[in-house]
Parts: sequence; structure tokens; C-alpha cells
Amino acid sequence: MAVPLKNISAPGYYDDVVRTDTRAMSVATALFFMVGFLTCLNDIIIPHLKSIFELSYGQAMTVQLAFFGSYFLFSYPGGMLVDRYGYKKTMVVGLFVMATGAAGFIPAAHLALFPVFLSALIVLAAGMTIVQVAVNPYVTVIGPAATASSRLNLAQAFNSVGTFIAPFFGSQLILAAAPPTASPAALNSMTDVARQAYRAAQAGTVQMPYIGIALTLVLLALALAAIKLKTKTGVSQHTQDFRPGAFSEALSRPDSIWRHPWLLFAAVGIFTYVGAEVAIGSLLVNYMGLPDIAGLKESIAANFLMCYWGGAMLGRFVGSALLQKIKTGMVLGPGAIIAGILVLISMNSHFTSGIIATYPMHFLHWQWTMYIPHSLPMWTLLAVGFCNSIMFPSIFTLGIQDLGPLTSKGSSLLVAAILGGAIIPKLQGTIADHIGLHPSFFIPVICYVYIAAYGLASIGRAPAHDGLVPVETA
Repeated sequence: MAVPLKNISAPGYYDDVVRTDTRAMSVATALFFMVGFLTCLNDIIIPHLKSIFELSYGQAMTVQLAFFGSYFLFSYPGGMLVDRYGYKKTMVVGLFVMATGAAGFIPAAHLALFPVFLSALIVLAAGMTIVQVAVNPYVTVIGPAATASSRLNLAQAFNSVGTFIAPFFGSQLILAAAPPTASPAALNSMTDVARQAYRAAQAGTVQMPYIGIALTLVLLALALAAIKLKTKTGVSQHTQDFRPGAFSEALSRPDSIWRHPWLLFAAVGIFTYVGAEVAIGSLLVNYMGLPDIAGLKESIAANFLMCYWGGAMLGRFVGSALLQKIKTGMVLGPGAIIAGILVLISMNSHFTSGIIATYPMHFLHWQWTMYIPHSLPMWTLLAVGFCNSIMFPSIFTLGIQDLGPLTSKGSSLLVAAILGGAIIPKLQGTIADHIGLHPSFFIPVICYVYIAAYGLASIGRAPAHDGLVPVETA
């Protein structure tokens, strides 16, 4: 796939003819798909575990605290793996760790213990952290620096394909397959043995899906290990010993990532973006179940998550095209402003009048009922997914711009900032327990205000150069 040589949307450009390595890009998009798919499955797991273990909103958000907290804990070790072994080997290691975490759902479901689920999620997230530390900067260097932002948006679009499919997959194989949910009163009347048997039956629906996921991850790791990517993008061999800026590393003066304010502000941007997106996605099923919003059952509401993540998927394809022509900040800033406005509309009590229309559907011998809520707050909150689409890759690209030999360390810092997905949802869940779920969405609004400010400020940023010396290798 050839991409334009010059592009005002990205970190900078140089005049040597460089083409994107299509094989490397294909591998990267497959990894982005799996990361998105597994991340979005948490939005199905959370309401499922909430009902099984009778958790409050704050307790249920412990799932995201464990999952995204791992990004903070394992991002630096992931960066060390990249520095020592290169991008490809690091991604293979990350995939095997992910497979181990997915396999951990088997004993977790069998034992029906919430802490065991959290442990499996931590291992799964550790592998995903290692993969992301490698794959994000990898995509930015397998082609022209001028189209780095556009290329990362395109790769992230396949991340969104995974998040788009995951709600349907989870709702059918996990939520819909679960036995009928017992009421709190019925649970309280059970003996300890009966209650544990009920929880095991409910939790058992996650076993087969995660067995399939674990096997897929192992196969993907083996395939990636077997592939030899021979790149001729002009930046050295990416599959074994390449590290960003390696050519100038020996000549560059001692430097530190803490001396790059755009990187530090980008880390805060990643923290707030991931926090806002995860908080909304994690609470959407419960939000759509509120009587004054849509009153949907969990299994039905989970299907509408596809609109949220599908919007992110569509937006990234659109954003990838826009960023070929428009500066990153000119897309990022207005996108965050619109996202904040949409969340504010969903919080306005004047619009909370959810009505569910049912439409009988027939096709050949199949019959089913389609539920379409007439609820403005619900649809405006779902529409935020479209605005979220370009935020992560745009902030990430702006953050690592001009880092040269510090790129892998900068990438580790930005991936560590995904910790926002642990802190902000937990904060919103705790606040929702005290003031209600509906008004608690002021937390994402604050996040989008910061992202908008960062995007708008970057518009006036000076043009940059990647600093890499083109060297063609076999």
C-alpha cells in the first residue's frame, strides 16, 4: 500500500521516497484487532460479573482497575523488551502472555470467584500492554513519517473492528447463554452451597469463548514468529534489532523523556481519553437499562454497544482519510469538543424519556423482534464513539513526534498512561454509587475538555522531522 510522501497532518516529512511495508502493516492490523476485541469484551464481562457477584458500580469497575492498571505496571517492562529484542519478538511474547490470561478464565469460571477473574484479567492485560508498547511505534516507523498519524489511525480502525464485533459475540455467547438471573431476594434466600452453584452456572458461559480466544492467540503468536518481514521502508530491519532513532543514538546528546512537554501533555491526553472512553463503554449497558433512558435488558443493551464501538470503527477509517489532508490538531480538537457536547446532552434531564418501539422482523423461516429505543440521551452517548475514534492515534502520534532515540521510552510512557482506563471508570463508578449513574457522566466531560485543549494547541506546533537516516536493508 503506497501512501503520499508529504502530509501536513503528521509529525513531519522527508523527501526520500519511502513506501509503507504492507506485510508489516498487515501483521500490525491483526494485532490491533485482537487488542480491541478483548478490551471491548470487558464491557460484556462487567455487567455479567456485577449481577453474578452482586457488585455495586464501584466494585464492578474494579474489573477495569485491574485490567488497565496492568498497562501502568507492565508498560516499562514492555519497553525494556522492545529495547532488548526489538518489535517482532516483543509482540510474540505479548501474544503468549495474552493467551495465558485468556486461559485463566477457565479456572475462574469453574471456581466462580471474583478475585480469580481479576487475576486472569491482569495477566491478559499484561500481554496486551507488551503488544501495544511494540505495535504502536512500530506502525509509525514502517512507512513515511509524513503519514504516521494517518497510518496509525488506519491500524486503530481495525482495533475498532474488533470492538465492533465483540459486543455481539459477547452478548450471544456469554449473556444470552447464561441461565436466568436470580433476584437479590432469591439469592439471599439460597444456602451458601446453592448460591455458589448458581454463580458457577452463570460464570460458566465465559469458558468456551475464552478457550477459543486463547487458542487463536497462540496460533497468531506462532504465525508471527514464523513470518520474516523484509522491510525496505528505509529505516532498517524492524523484525529483530531495530529501535527508533538507532542511527543517531550514538551521536545524540543525553536526553530524557521528561524534557519533552508535548510528550508529557500527550500522556495526560491518553490518560483522559482512555478513561473517558472506557468509563462510557463500561457503564453503557447499565445506563441503557435505566427506566428513564431505555429500560433495556442486559442481553439486548449489549447489542447496542455495537453502535458505540462501530462508530469508533467508522470514524477511524474516515479519520485516516482526513488526516492525509488536514493537520492532526484540527481533527482532534473539534472532535473532543463535539464529544463533550454529546455527553452533556445525554445528562440533560429534559431529554430522558426513553420509549422502546418493537418491530417484528421476518426473513424466510426466521422471525425475531427488533427493539429500537426512542431515547435521545442513549443515542447521543452512543454517538460519542464516533468522536472518540481518532483520539488515541492522534494523541499518540503528536506525543512521540521528534523523540528520535527516545521513541520507545516515550511509547512506554504513553502506554502507561492507559492507566486512565483504570482510574477514571473506578472514580465514575464510585461517584455513581453516591449521586446516581446518570449525573456521574460529568467525569468524561472534563476529560474531553482537556483533550480539546491539547488538540487545538497542537495546531500551531512547528513542523517536525523524524530525524531518521534512510538506509535500505534486505
